[in-house]
Amino acid sequence: MAANRDTSACSFTSAMALSQMGIRNVPERYILPIVQRPTLDQKPHCSTMALPVIDLSPLANPSLRSRTIEEVRVACKELGVFQHVLKLFVLQVINHGIPLSYTTDALDVAAEFFTMPNETKMHLASSDVCQPVRYGTSLNYINDKVQYWRDFIKHYSHPISTWIDFWPSDPPSYKKKMGNYAKAVHILHKMLMEVVFESLGLRPDHLQKDIEQGSQVMAVNCYPACPEPNLALGLPPHSDYGTLTIILQNQQGLEIMNSNGKWRSVPVTNGALVIQLGDQMEVLSNGRYKTALHRAILNSEKERLSIASLHSLAIDQKVTPASKLVDEKCPLSYKEGSFGDFLQFISDNDIGETRYIDTLRKNPATDFKKQTEL
Repeated sequence: MAANRDTSACSFTSAMALSQMGIRNVPERYILPIVQRPTLDQKPHCSTMALPVIDLSPLANPSLRSRTIEEVRVACKELGVFQHVLKLFVLQVINHGIPLSYTTDALDVAAEFFTMPNETKMHLASSDVCQPVRYGTSLNYINDKVQYWRDFIKHYSHPISTWIDFWPSDPPSYKKKMGNYAKAVHILHKMLMEVVFESLGLRPDHLQKDIEQGSQVMAVNCYPACPEPNLALGLPPHSDYGTLTIILQNQQGLEIMNSNGKWRSVPVTNGALVIQLGDQMEVLSNGRYKTALHRAILNSEKERLSIASLHSLAIDQKVTPASKLVDEKCPLSYKEGSFGDFLQFISDNDIGETRYIDTLRKNPATDFKKQTEL
């Protein structure tokens, strides 16, 4: 994939720049309709989601592996039964095999990147969602009717030898530090996919070759301190398209919609990574597991960093439900779709108002916009 980059159409003021200006009010383009604004006055114990924390170290022990698989299966069932059918797959994992130095270095170099001069970062700016490396603001600022208080750098990361030369050269340690983390999290993803497939009653090596040949995109996000966090969001309610998203964050700000349709904050657990199921796994499971609606809220005191490793099957590979999970009791519930189809969808649509997964469901769920106006 060539990295021909036309930045002539990329003219924007980043959220970081606005924060550094010390503005006291968010610009009008960031202000959400009242029904979409976050509720930030809840008591912490009422608004924090109790996510299961699953220790992955027993997976290496054949006599203990089945217990961990069962923990994953139970987590999927207990994380919410929405209208008696929705099983949200969101959990935290510890003892995942990624050294603490890798996660610390990745967050540190991400912070360095976002504090660099604007002109340095703008060399990587593009409105083309297919660019292998792309710096930007909001979600898709060309299409977003409301802007989101977030800056990002996204880059393809697997196989890393193919993509790393496209990555930022500044800060000088970016490629090494982010690369170490990206390679480690890719290995973790493959292990987690085996666990998820086993929890569905499939072979652990289901789609093994396809997963190895799939894509990995690192979405490195910065949510600067916001003067009016009650009026804006860092990201709108959405679901991720791929198989699994593995999230590293330095403080709270990620929210998940629970089984009662209420937003709950995901806690930051020392040494843990947050695992979210994406749209591809909802399709592959034929709806047995559902992708989780999530969003990013803001705070007025300090910036929040998150690194989301988004994993998907190959860009043109059509994804359909596993044949073993389709029968008379659970008929085929999804049309086929690919990562490439998803990229085209987000290029043409405001995903704050519509979701790609709803175009694949043969029986779409409740209207997405109404569902998120809480």
